[in-house]
Amino acid sequence: MSRSRRPGPQPGAAMTSSPWILVAAGVVVMVVLLVVALGSVRGRRTFPAAGPADPVMSLPQVPMTPTAVTATGPSPVSATAAVVPGLSPRSTVLPARPTPTAPTPGPRGVTRPAPSPPPPAPPSAVTGRYSVPNAFDGGFIGEVLLVNTAGTPHGWTVRAEFPGGRLVTAWVEGAEQGVFDFADGVFTYRSGFDLAPGQSVPVRFHIERAGTRPVSCTVDGSPCAGR
Repeated sequence: MSRSRRPGPQPGAAMTSSPWILVAAGVVVMVVLLVVALGSVRGRRTFPAAGPADPVMSLPQVPMTPTAVTATGPSPVSATAAVVPGLSPRSTVLPARPTPTAPTPGPRGVTRPAPSPPPPAPPSAVTGRYSVPNAFDGGFIGEVLLVNTAGTPHGWTVRAEFPGGRLVTAWVEGAEQGVFDFADGVFTYRSGFDLAPGQSVPVRFHIERAGTRPVSCTVDGSPCAGR
């Protein structure tokens, strides 16, 4: 009886029957690849070459022994002393500022004399005297008699204040007429001619709704008499 020959084990049968062998082989391959990769990275790393040293900012050189010019010629000065404009090269102290001095008060108890009032204006060459020749219901006729007391001819201006009054008219008796006005209760009459030395002339005016006595009356700034 003839014996049949059994087939031997196939080459990949052991690997397929033991899967852990495949896993172990794969791990080994991955480790080898990782080691190779790390080696190649380290071999390629380059470091920058050290460049030239950074330039150092050059500072101006201060002479160690400055010289001061004197009447006898230049003389060396110590290099440790700082030179300050306006000071001696050997001095390091700034000049002291002058302290303002307060005015000395005068002696106590001394009173200064009060300023004297301005001298009064000289009297006008033309004087005036106020009077009321006629008064009636609602008004009156006022008069300023002018007299030239100087030795030369003079013009004149009469001013009389009647608050709240109303001027009807004004005139000069027996002489050339001038210009008159009435504003804010102030009557003004300016001469149309010059009074001769010693000459007199009456200026008359009709006022309504006011008292017969004016608040003020002047001739060229001098008060009228008889007011």
